[in-house]
Amino acid sequence: MNLRLTSRMLDGLPWRSAAREREPGAPSATFRAFRHRNYRLFYGGQLISLAGTWMQTIAQAVLVLDLTDSKVALGTTAMLQFLPITIFVLFAGVLADRVPKRDFLVAMRLLAMAQAVTMTVLVFTDRVELWHVYVLAFALGLSNAFEQPARQAFVIEMVGRDDLMNAVALNSGMFNSARLIGPAIGGLVIAAFGVEWAFALNAVSFIPAMAGLLLIDVTQLHAHARAAPGGNPLAQLRDGLAFVYRTPQAMLIVIVMAAIGTFGINFTVMLPLVNRYVLDRGSAGLGFMTAAVGLGALVAALFLASRTEATRTTLFAGAAAFGVLLAGIAVSQSYAITLGLLALLGIAHTTFASTANTSLQLAAPDELRGRVMSLYMLLIAGSTPIGGYLTGLMAEHLGVPATVGINAAICLAGFAAGALYYVTHRPAFASDATAARDVERSPL
Repeated sequence: MNLRLTSRMLDGLPWRSAAREREPGAPSATFRAFRHRNYRLFYGGQLISLAGTWMQTIAQAVLVLDLTDSKVALGTTAMLQFLPITIFVLFAGVLADRVPKRDFLVAMRLLAMAQAVTMTVLVFTDRVELWHVYVLAFALGLSNAFEQPARQAFVIEMVGRDDLMNAVALNSGMFNSARLIGPAIGGLVIAAFGVEWAFALNAVSFIPAMAGLLLIDVTQLHAHARAAPGGNPLAQLRDGLAFVYRTPQAMLIVIVMAAIGTFGINFTVMLPLVNRYVLDRGSAGLGFMTAAVGLGALVAALFLASRTEATRTTLFAGAAAFGVLLAGIAVSQSYAITLGLLALLGIAHTTFASTANTSLQLAAPDELRGRVMSLYMLLIAGSTPIGGYLTGLMAEHLGVPATVGINAAICLAGFAAGALYYVTHRPAFASDATAARDVERSPL
């Protein structure tokens, strides 16, 4: 494939936002989604809550190791927290299309807060046991599984189509800011006051999130369409999957995301392995490696927030760069070089994921958006137990560098499969895709 053909292939035609006429360099371009009061309320509460969640993540790991000194127990806890997403997230998408999203998100935040409060009480009273941690980790995962499709689909209702790309990028910046701030504060709190106070602060952090949601003015939302309350959930799930299957713009993202989501976005498994068995830099070294990914992702999020459109150019470029950078990490023996590669990997990851998120939301009709985004969450988060397990298994038998290299090769294969799909379906991409939204009730 020559460079001229590749350049033409990457032109992003149908995914451009309706806001393209705005000047990206305008002073408020980077934060233009904040002009929506509802989004400001949502963003502020979520930022505090996410920082608290990252504090609990650190505290939970410390607690499990204090209770058991077992790597298996730590891995089991992580698996139980992500497993509900794998099992339930597609059906959560059906539910998200059948209920008012604001009220549903409040209910899910209440469930997550109840989990955090229970954990806090158990740790403060010194009654916590490992099985408590397992059950509560699964409960948190269950809350996340049902919340995430609704939260993703709710963004466009708050900001509209014109500012969706900006809001998605700002959400990514919010997540990575919390990933930088939360663990740092959590580590200081644990060192100074004990692990129980980190859990307590996380429980309190849900209050601003729920307050922000409750203050949202539902009459100012930009989209209100949702599926009828009745109907067969399996048939409605099939409708959502059929839409993705028959819409090239959506199917392309699914193909690439399936590879990168399962084998590439496994930082919680990959980074500790690289740190311990390749670089041997201790816990502080692991912290800097995690921060490098978060810093790169934050830089990319701020850059993408200044753009007004999502194109296939950024989708393919982010996916290809992710695979290449992961391959570089596989062969690197230098800590400094690995840190630089991880920062660039964070940029590539956010570029790809934010573009994929925006493009799927713009392609999906209002009444199917929850189901479409549930598939996105399945691929980016629900695949973690599978990819993490396979990564650990390969590392055990093949070694860490070879495992990271294999994962990189699979990510690049996903990019190549997506490029091939685009080439073979190019007439469908060039034509008007509106008719693809009329999903027929027939098997895939």
